[in-house]
Amino acid sequence: MVPEWLDLAAVVVGALAGVLAAQERKLDLVGFVGLCLICALGGGLLRDCIMQTGSVYALSSHLAIPLCVLTALVGFVFPHTVKHFPNLYEWVDMVSVALFVVAGTSKALSHELYAASVVLMGTITGVGGGMLRDVFLGEIPQVFRRSNLYALCAVAGSVAYYLCIKGFNANEYVAVAVTLVTVVLLRRVSLKLDIKSPADVDLAPKVANAGKRLTRELRTRKDR
Repeated sequence: MVPEWLDLAAVVVGALAGVLAAQERKLDLVGFVGLCLICALGGGLLRDCIMQTGSVYALSSHLAIPLCVLTALVGFVFPHTVKHFPNLYEWVDMVSVALFVVAGTSKALSHELYAASVVLMGTITGVGGGMLRDVFLGEIPQVFRRSNLYALCAVAGSVAYYLCIKGFNANEYVAVAVTLVTVVLLRRVSLKLDIKSPADVDLAPKVANAGKRLTRELRTRKDR
């Protein structure tokens, strides 16, 4: 299990992502607090509800909810403190996804789930808060839209953490560092080079044409 301070760091960074989203949409104080709670605790809540083992982190941690509320209040009262950094939202989003991936994958590993289940729980924890945020804001979740490898970065990070712990018996902090680098680097490269996940793919015409060509070739050979 990752140390508690790392879980709380993920909560604070996730709450900051909620502050930035609330500022962008000019929400009121309730909106700030709500988005902070959703962004910081939503992914873990989905994970814990699905796993149905152990405690629900959002309720068992005595600091998680107060830290979310405090971050929301500071962001609401001092909005200009974060506006001086134009790329802050992008970086906060990347780091929060990476930290939540670490938390989710680590918890799944501690309950000895299968590899695919571990990666799924890590991914859900990483992108779940952002997904719930978009749903509450009436938008199509970014994880479902054509984007710069948003969910795929979370999957890659969870796989990297799993391989470090199970495959190479690496130290917990090494696994955390590798996961952070994997998620942030892949996301950053995808944004820099504008690499996006595929959408509107239809291979049926190509497969049909290939089948027709193959049929014609077989007939030609048979006639010979």
